[in-house]
Amino acid sequence: MLNKFNLSFSCSISYSQEYLFILGNFFYIFINMKINLLSCNAQRPDKRAISKCIVEISTNIDEPLSSELTSIILEGDPVDIEIEDKNSGSALRALRKLNIDYEIIE
Repeated sequence: MLNKFNLSFSCSISYSQEYLFILGNFFYIFINMKINLLSCNAQRPDKRAISKCIVEISTNIDEPLSSELTSIILEGDPVDIEIEDKNSGSALRALRKLNIDYEIIE
């Protein structure tokens, strides 16, 4: 669903799966980006490090769910997670460091 805000100073903002915070004359938009974790190519994958990374970068995943998702990734099945766009650079870098293949969905 695509929504649109018209702000008082003639600025138009379209958003999808975003959060808009208006503080005085400033507004902030936090966009959630979906990524598909495909597989892990490390010779000896560190399950604990992968699980911790998923918890840190995702917007809505806790530790037990992260452990389950890590097991799924290590079995070779893809997993979708949602991350905040403002942290996307460091999140994707962390995934590359753990040798996790991913694709950006949105």
